[in-house]
Formats: sequence, C-alpha cells, structure tokens
Amino acid sequence: MSRRVVITGMGAVTPIGNSVDEFWASLKKGTPGIGPITYFDTSDFKVKLAAEVKNFDLSALPDEKAAKRMEPFSRYAVAAAGEALRDSGIDMEKEDAFRIGVSVGSGIGGMQIMEDGEKKLLEKGPGRVDPLLIPKMISNMAAGNIAISYGLKGKNINVVTACATGSHCIGEAMRSIQYGDAEVMLAGGTEASITPLSVAGFSKITALTTSEDPMRASIPFDRDRSGFVMGEGSGIVVLEELEHAKKRGAHIYAEIKGYGATCDAYHITSPAEDGSGAATAMLYAMRDAGVSPEDVDYINAHGTSTHHNDLFETRAIKLAFGEHAGKVKINSTKSMTGHLLGAAGGIEFIACIKSITDSFVHVTAGLSNRDEELDLDYCMGEGVEMEVRNAISNSLGFGGHNASLLVSKYTE
Repeated sequence: MSRRVVITGMGAVTPIGNSVDEFWASLKKGTPGIGPITYFDTSDFKVKLAAEVKNFDLSALPDEKAAKRMEPFSRYAVAAAGEALRDSGIDMEKEDAFRIGVSVGSGIGGMQIMEDGEKKLLEKGPGRVDPLLIPKMISNMAAGNIAISYGLKGKNINVVTACATGSHCIGEAMRSIQYGDAEVMLAGGTEASITPLSVAGFSKITALTTSEDPMRASIPFDRDRSGFVMGEGSGIVVLEELEHAKKRGAHIYAEIKGYGATCDAYHITSPAEDGSGAATAMLYAMRDAGVSPEDVDYINAHGTSTHHNDLFETRAIKLAFGEHAGKVKINSTKSMTGHLLGAAGGIEFIACIKSITDSFVHVTAGLSNRDEELDLDYCMGEGVEMEVRNAISNSLGFGGHNASLLVSKYTE
C-alpha cells in the first residue's frame, strides 16, 4: 500500500506578500500586486508592467553573506523554504538529515547573471566574467542552496518543465515519499526573471500583455485578456509521510493524494486545442487520489490570461469533468500575482491548501467581461466562503507539459 503524504509546512515569497499569511490575506482581499517595472528602463519596451516582489529583506535568509552570492531566484527559494521549515516545526537535531530532501525547480534560473555575464564578456573580455557565473545561474542552485542553508542531506532534485515546474516538483516529491526515498521533502518552485532579455523574449512570442492598467492587465478568462503579466517569487511546502508527521506531533494542514502528468505533444508554446492533455492530467490525478469528478469542489486553474491557455484549459475542464464542470469553483491566482513561471505551481498549491483550511475560494480579480465559450464558474466579482474537500491545482508549461495536483482535507 502506498504511503500517505501530508503537508505540514508552507512558505511563500510573492508579489502580494512575503509570507504565507500576507499572501493569503491579499488573495482574500482580491488585491493585485501588479505595477510598472522598476528593475530596468522600459522606454523601448511595449511591455510596461510586471508583478515584482516588494520589500524583500535579505535578513530573512539564515546567512546574509551567503545570500549575497545567490541570484534572486535562489534567495526567494531559501527564504520560502525557511518559512516552511519553521512552520512545520521540524527539529533537525532530532531528524536523520539524509531522510529529508528537496525538490525545488526554476523554469529559467539566474537570468540576471546570464545577461550581466554576456555584457561583461562582450565589453570587457572573458577575464571580467563573474567567477561564480555558473553556480549562480544554473536552475538547480535553488534546491542546492536550500539544502546547504538548512542541512538537508536527502534526495535533492530539480524538475524543469517551464511553467509546470513547481507542480511537477511537488508531484515528484510526493512520489519520493510514497516510494520510501524520503520521510520529508521540501517541494515547490522559484523564479526571478523580470529582466530586459526575458521580457523582450516573451514579448516577441506575444505572450505578455501590453496593457498599462494594473487592474486590467492580468485578467484570466476575460474576453479582453491579451497576455500574461510576468511575476516572480517562490512557493515551498513541506511534504511529510503521515506516520512520521504523527509521531512528532506535527500540525497537518492537508493531504496530497493525487498527481497527474502528461504532455500534449502538440506545439512548443500552445496547449492542445481540445484540452486533451490537461484533461488527462486531471483525470490521472483524480484516479491516483481515488476520487471522482463530483468529489472535486475547486480547481486552481493555470489561468494565464492568454487567449489560448484560458480557452483550451476551459475545454480541458469540460472534457475531464463532464456535467460537473459547471458546478466546480474555478479561479486563477495569477489574476493577482501575475505568472510566476516555474514558481507558479508552488504558490498556487499553497492557495489550494489555504482554501481547504479556511473554507474560502478567492476571486479571480479583474474578471468582468465574460467570453462566450468561457462559461464556467470562475469566481467572478468576489470570493466564496465554502467547504473545500478536494482541490486540484493545474500547471501547463511551454513544451506541452501538464501537471495536476490533488490536495484533500485531512482525515484520519
């Protein structure tokens, strides 16, 4: 029999709050964290807005000196992991460090150091390139820095699947515990890619909105949606084998019961038009959890605010849920945080957990004009107080990657 896996800790650094409590309070208020880009001059860019992390304090990291040698994506991950570990109450002096692992990914990694390194190479020659360029840049360094910062010597992996990264990392961490590779895994995603090259690149494939109105920029499922808003941050959860958690008297937030992963094998940036890939991922997650579509109360959609994603994801939900599709509550956290790319799955999974523990499903902020084919319940106008027994979090990434996580109210 498969070992049960529960969530005992959470940590978040987001554009709407640098802790889980701040993040959730902002979601409940329906407050977007979108504004003009401050990291670089956007005069020559059509894209003017992003969802930046505000007031991030390096003192939130255990070693401020070491933090200065990290890129922002690693800093955010180490900070979120620290909050999650503290929240879990795990005492490392009483644990076998080789049984506590990390599964944290980044879709892009250290974009800032890449751009800086290229500029120095071209302008000043190879001798002036930062000696730490490679260890700062590569995407597995978030997971590595978390392990070094907190002494976690177990399985350490970095799944990279673009915008599905965070969800795949959580799903693979769940499998690691179920299979017996670890007792505890810190899992999630991190990203910090609001840079000139990144914004220019996403702009050239017309993925980003050029709206200059922060309240009408990230508007998933709205007929006026025109692209996503780039966000940044990190979401990390502590996954733990149930008996291990009970033995140490841990507070259990919820249970992760299902994980589904598929590939559209269709197009490098567009989801499959019929939604079959995402639908199958959801069906796999439900099958894994032993629940039917009627048992699912809430879906945290990938919901990017691009034309293709929101339309094809809606089709996927209808395909997977049949008649129940119109009864399930659906929302998009990206309406307030923007799209955190590799970190999106992490913070959205936390939103699902909080919806279960607080019996509340947040609004899809900014959604005001219905699209004809987008006719499901996307929590338009206001959040909803309701019991959430089972929730699904969807993440869909460039390359056709689909990941669905099913989290449930914990019962003995």
